[in-house]
Amino acid sequence: GVTGSGKTVLAARLAEITGIEWHSVDDLTWEPGWVEVPSDEQRRRIQQICHTPEWILDTAYGKWLDLPLRHTQLIIALDYPRWFSLQRLVRRTMTRLFDRQLICNGNRESLRGLFSRDAIIVWHFRSFNRKRQRILQWCNDPAAPHVLRFTSFSVARTVVRAARLSVRANRSLSSPPRQRPFSQYPSRFIQP
Repeated sequence: GVTGSGKTVLAARLAEITGIEWHSVDDLTWEPGWVEVPSDEQRRRIQQICHTPEWILDTAYGKWLDLPLRHTQLIIALDYPRWFSLQRLVRRTMTRLFDRQLICNGNRESLRGLFSRDAIIVWHFRSFNRKRQRILQWCNDPAAPHVLRFTSFSVARTVVRAARLSVRANRSLSSPPRQRPFSQYPSRFIQP
């Protein structure tokens, strides 16, 4: 999904529903003091995760996107309109700026960072179209992993709630192996 679409929140919720461990990519790629982890180390960390039987990543950076794609069974793409993801990103950034919440291995949002060339809001504008094109390519590529493309937050929220209820119902009836709540959606994408 595009920057600010809610990928990390969704990944955490899916991990809670499925019991599959999720990994915050920002925590894997940033060290304290906003020092970026070198690319070769990022690749090593992601490769290590991808060699485990089950995992959820909240995003994938282009410089090592090939690693998770080799092992991915499902991509959940949050492809919301720019106005929606941008307002979420601005609200999140401002909240973090004022509440001083720790993010990305002990880092914090700052006024200096907010107005830098590398600011997350600037990144939103730089990367929006590219990320959107990547989502559409995946949806149209029969060789790509299965894609659930959400263009509406309300539809995504409804599907996640249904998945949660489905897993709860199955767990209360018996103790089957871990459920795959999104297997019931056979289409390449979901739109309103």
